[in-house]
Amino acid sequence: MIKFIIKHFVKDYENVDNLKVRERYGVLAGVLGIICNSVLFVLKLVIGWLMGSIAIISDAFNNLSDMGSSIISIISTRLSNQKPDKEHPFGHGRIEYVASLIVAFMIIFVSIELFRNSLDKIINPVEVTFDWILFGILCASILVKVWMFIYNRYIGKKINSSVANATATDSRNDVVSTSIVILSLVIGHYVQFPVDGIMGLIVSILIFISGIDIAKGTISTLLGNPPSKETVEKIQSVVRAGKGIIGTHDLMVHDYGPGRIFSSIHAEVPDDVNIVEVHEVIDAIEEKVYDEMGITLTIHMDPISLNNSEVIDATKVVLDTVHAIDPNTSIHDFRMVHGDKQINLIFDLVVPYNITEKETELIKKGISDNLMKIDKRYRAVMKIEHQMYEGEE
Repeated sequence: MIKFIIKHFVKDYENVDNLKVRERYGVLAGVLGIICNSVLFVLKLVIGWLMGSIAIISDAFNNLSDMGSSIISIISTRLSNQKPDKEHPFGHGRIEYVASLIVAFMIIFVSIELFRNSLDKIINPVEVTFDWILFGILCASILVKVWMFIYNRYIGKKINSSVANATATDSRNDVVSTSIVILSLVIGHYVQFPVDGIMGLIVSILIFISGIDIAKGTISTLLGNPPSKETVEKIQSVVRAGKGIIGTHDLMVHDYGPGRIFSSIHAEVPDDVNIVEVHEVIDAIEEKVYDEMGITLTIHMDPISLNNSEVIDATKVVLDTVHAIDPNTSIHDFRMVHGDKQINLIFDLVVPYNITEKETELIKKGISDNLMKIDKRYRAVMKIEHQMYEGEE
């Protein structure tokens, strides 16, 4: 059904890399959310009031917060699509992440209020009036939330939207919470203790956990998540396939919102090649990465000596020494500088991303000591770098 709706209401719906198309998807998801949640809020509020159930009323106000989330989704989708300006040269894509955080805080706030009201119902229980017609309507509302989960998850994956994904998660939790409310009505019809208040308490806790999970994920994204392993491998493979490229290092990926990803990488090239020719290769690689991945890539060239036998031999000595100390480390940007009484071996030492400062110092000392044993003139001058991503070369 959602695919049918998308075809009729999203112009050029297949071109999901286009920011305008992404905006149309986001607005559609928000409008559908407002319609569904407003209907559910009114129905559940009326049913809860008629049946005297705090659990149903709690679930109703959860739908009200969801409606607010849909409004925020529409606003954020439009704002995030604004063009870059002087104050925001990389665009406004992260507004979607901020919107997800606002949604999370709204969910948390609603859960706290529902917890307080449910606790009051446990202390001061009120008899719940059971009605099969109202009960059936409540069951039907679950189907609406299941559909909302499906379409939000579909759109979230389709356009890589954190807001739609957060809404999908919330809809899934609503299915669970409404099911618990229905269970409370059935049990409460046969027992005397305050099942309604207890179930309302459970619903509020589930809503709270949902809000915390969304907030944690969004904050992590805002702070800067590592790219996926597939993204890292794809960028490295495309760059290394370029003519004259020997190797790569120092890959960085910066996410400024969906469709606004910037990356940089160092490409190692022979120090005796034609700079103009290599520059043309690098331009072609940057264009290919953008066309295939939608990532704006900047490549820095690092010259590597392939004909100086002394430098080549020294590089191998250093690399063997480094791997003997810790096989998970690597080096790049190697240079060799002769002095009167010593030879400086200058290089960047890349250590595992999760290594401690003390362990790093021990590795540095081990490398320096072992190199001096090989040749007393050797002095290791190391700049420490940490792997940006687990498993990075």
